[in-house]
Amino acid sequence: MIVLGIDPGTAALGYGIVERTGGGGLRAVDHGCLTTSPDLPLGERLVAIHSTVRSLIADHDPAVVAVERVYFSRNAQTAMAVGHARGVVLLAAAEAGIPVREATPNEVKSAVAGYGAADKEQVARMVQVVLGMAARPTPDDASDALAIAVCIANGLGQVGRSTRVDGAAVLDRSAAAPIDRGGPSPYERAVRDALAREARGGSGHR
Repeated sequence: MIVLGIDPGTAALGYGIVERTGGGGLRAVDHGCLTTSPDLPLGERLVAIHSTVRSLIADHDPAVVAVERVYFSRNAQTAMAVGHARGVVLLAAAEAGIPVREATPNEVKSAVAGYGAADKEQVARMVQVVLGMAARPTPDDASDALAIAVCIANGLGQVGRSTRVDGAAVLDRSAAAPIDRGGPSPYERAVRDALAREARGGSGHR
């Protein structure tokens, strides 16, 4: 199963594709970042984002598109830019008939790094460990996109249901319920082991 993660923005749109393997683990398929020139009109930047997302969907045939949900922003201009990009991503997913699942930044950090206050470097390290990558993913936008893909990919099959809002399927947090799988999943073991290594390394020299 393929999950396409998107970190939305009009100046820079990160993307990350992960695959859930037969054994329940996750692996990185592709990641990167689309940047658009501030000299371009907003409409042209949104066209470029739409074209990129459509191409990613066509190339990787994801089962789900995972998008960061706008929660709060003290910067209205940033919130509007993210909102514009999110709308285009949702449009591209709807055109392809792909369900969308969402999570807030804190939910993604908690799922990937173990706590909602993790910084970008900590999230990138955990993404690297969980996906078995040789190096930390860059740039930050791509790392964040991989993180939301990991978050949603790990949650699929562990929630009760999804609901549809404005034509797009979104995660119904109230329906989430723990499932007894007879022990931790490979993802959960990777996170636990990585957090233990982080704790041991924190007392030493960097």
